[in-house]
Amino acid sequence: MTQPPPPPNQPPQQPGFGPPQPPSTPGGPDLNKAPEPGYGYPQAPAAPQTPPAAPQTPATPPAAPQTPATPPAAPQGPGYGYPQQPPAAGYGYPGQQQPGPYGQPQQPGAYGQPGPYGQQPGYGYPQPPTMPMQPQPGGGGKKFNAQAAIIVSAVVAIALIVGGGVWYASSSGKGDDKKNTANSGDGKNKTNGGGGEGGGGSSEAKEKAPADTKSKVLFQVPAPKTPKDVTTISTSGSWLTDTVYAKSGIAEIVGYDRAKGTEKWKIELPGPVCEATHRVTEDNKTAITFKPAMPTKGNPQSCTQVAVIDLEAGKELWTKTAKSGTTPISFNNVTISGGTVAAGSTSGGAAWEIASGEQLWAPKTSDSCYDSGYGGGEKLVAVRKCGSYDQRQLHIQNIDPKSGKVISEYKMDEGIEYAAVVSTDPLVVAADVNESAGDGSGISDFFSIDGKTGKLRARISAPGDEFGARCDGIYKLEKCSGLAVGDDRLYIATEEHEAGGESYSQTNEIVAFDLATGKQTGQRADAGEDYTIVPLRMDGGNLLAYKRPPYDKGGQIVSIDGGTFKQTTLMENPATETVRDVETRMSPEYSEILFSQGGLYMSDIYASDFSSASDEKEYLVIAFGTS
Repeated sequence: MTQPPPPPNQPPQQPGFGPPQPPSTPGGPDLNKAPEPGYGYPQAPAAPQTPPAAPQTPATPPAAPQTPATPPAAPQGPGYGYPQQPPAAGYGYPGQQQPGPYGQPQQPGAYGQPGPYGQQPGYGYPQPPTMPMQPQPGGGGKKFNAQAAIIVSAVVAIALIVGGGVWYASSSGKGDDKKNTANSGDGKNKTNGGGGEGGGGSSEAKEKAPADTKSKVLFQVPAPKTPKDVTTISTSGSWLTDTVYAKSGIAEIVGYDRAKGTEKWKIELPGPVCEATHRVTEDNKTAITFKPAMPTKGNPQSCTQVAVIDLEAGKELWTKTAKSGTTPISFNNVTISGGTVAAGSTSGGAAWEIASGEQLWAPKTSDSCYDSGYGGGEKLVAVRKCGSYDQRQLHIQNIDPKSGKVISEYKMDEGIEYAAVVSTDPLVVAADVNESAGDGSGISDFFSIDGKTGKLRARISAPGDEFGARCDGIYKLEKCSGLAVGDDRLYIATEEHEAGGESYSQTNEIVAFDLATGKQTGQRADAGEDYTIVPLRMDGGNLLAYKRPPYDKGGQIVSIDGGTFKQTTLMENPATETVRDVETRMSPEYSEILFSQGGLYMSDIYASDFSSASDEKEYLVIAFGTS
């Protein structure tokens, strides 16, 4: 089995850094009026002016493990929209290994050395900073083949190490509007721009179609300048309140007026934001991790700082650190649930009370297991790793957010190295079983788990050549795209495929799985010719989705009725070339997309310095709104 890329808590030596340049201010040209040069990364050319030539049907790609390796051929699954075969009996039977006391993961050895729990991947090898590969503008196009997927996975892993950022851009959250009963600071947890996450019953949808669904560009934020000698740097994190759109820049978080884009407040940080939860409390608080200083050639810095931010007031409420033994922890992920901020890493996990900043737990060197990460929202779920590297077992634990006490536990089969938390209520995790996904997505199967008993409800097979969802189970355990959970269903986008007939266009669908049975419900929402449809989040009993446009149209936001699967268009963006150039470079897989109250906000998760390679205008944010 191939070792995974080195985690970001031990960054490699990088080229020299200089003092940060002043960030760009909001504004820039009005994309509704005057054409501008195309925006984006140099490897993503501008959208074509004529329809693309008929795509060639590639051979079925060989499967690729989640970590780069030469894989066997990927299994072929049934056609889109048809029920999958039931899971094999006995899969996921709990192993015999018992976890250590909760909240006491064993301290690993010094950076670059294996810890007591087993051989760890090597650290410290210098890699050049690299941007995630961006898809070409336009709706059509095949999925990356297996070789490209491996390259992208490696590139993204490098970018993670360099920037301390995330390779997946959070969508606007998952779950319906069912409110959380646990306190979270002074309020309750909710999805970013939406209501609380939940799974049982549905509630009334809040997003309604306006009289005119045609949108206009509200504002755009130019991409900030990166520090000297730095190619990329993380700008992970974007959030919505009723009045504010907040976005991470370089070593700062800026709050903008939702409609005008004027700056309302700014929080300056000593170093770049590494990771940000997409979750927000009812009283508009969220959590981030960041570096204690700007990276330099001699000191790349680690993501040791955890902070709570008040998004309405524009204030940093508190900042904390934690240690594993005597070593400061560099955190890979952070989330919030039930009044608690929890952060995980390869050195274990720690948690603090949102209201006071009081530490609730931290790793202890006597433990033989460690918390690699957490999923938040209505519940708090830990992904706890036990055993040596070549005999790893993952324990999926529903835990009390105040004490860390284990409420229930599901032990995955040995050999499953990584798992991502798709939803905490209902509890759903995704994993690449036996490295069989074959596409770098990190998903071959979903596991629906009873959060009260820890028993497996259903296992859902999701072959990588059929389904378009992605999760990062290695570092960012709560970062998934192309899916949503609500009403005890899993909604997942299929892979792009030929539309059929005489057309050479590409399209895809969203299909639904019953989390109790693991079978498809038969519901299916078609993207339409040359569009690609991607789930964003639940809105009551309805599903909100983004439709990535073809070369000659603007993107759309649609609401999909949870019962009939009828689509209602809530927004359609301008089809002018300059606007399309910006929008299509904000791909759902590598950017953050938030929608609420008739506003769509798309942002990048990296700032780049391509000034010497391109004269094109680059944007950190573009915002759309309907009347």
